[in-house]
Amino acid sequence: MALRNAVMAALLEGEASGYDLAKGFEASVANFWMATPQQLYRELERMEKEGLVSARVVQQERRPNKRLFSLTDAGLRVLRDYVGRAPAKPPAIRDELMVKVQCVDIGDTEEFEVVRAAVAERQERSTAKLARYHRMQERMLDGRSEEEYLATAERIGPYLTLQGGIAFERGNLQWCEAVLARLEQRAAVRGGKAGG
Repeated sequence: MALRNAVMAALLEGEASGYDLAKGFEASVANFWMATPQQLYRELERMEKEGLVSARVVQQERRPNKRLFSLTDAGLRVLRDYVGRAPAKPPAIRDELMVKVQCVDIGDTEEFEVVRAAVAERQERSTAKLARYHRMQERMLDGRSEEEYLATAERIGPYLTLQGGIAFERGNLQWCEAVLARLEQRAAVRGGKAGG
């Protein structure tokens, strides 16, 4: 999937500045697509040249003027074409931490502790993300049950992708907990061998 498809999907929510999109990516699509603000701005420029988005300048007092982007009819057609194509490619996992965990046994105590700390850090990040995703879910539901929301919401896609992000982070947490437990057992065994 190209970044432009994720940008156009975000613009379905309405007109937004590059800054708003960057913040929105962090808040709404970070559970399935990551991009830096610089990548977003470059992509918006390309998309504007291709006629997929249009921009209007908003004059601001005491701040630089800002450009608000919106999807054009051509952009909406491209997005519909993208959505209508089947099937989506399966995700490719490229996870540096997995490589380090794969190699955890080749080092001394120092390397072992670095890997353990990295897994614990991922656990903390996943816990924080999961809490943020649950807050987003509560805001979306706004006191309604999930069934009520899904039956009455104008768009359910953002909610469904949020559920994917929640499931992903829950899986991350389960994996981290299991790895940390096994590393603790391994450390105890290593410590016993060193002492015996």
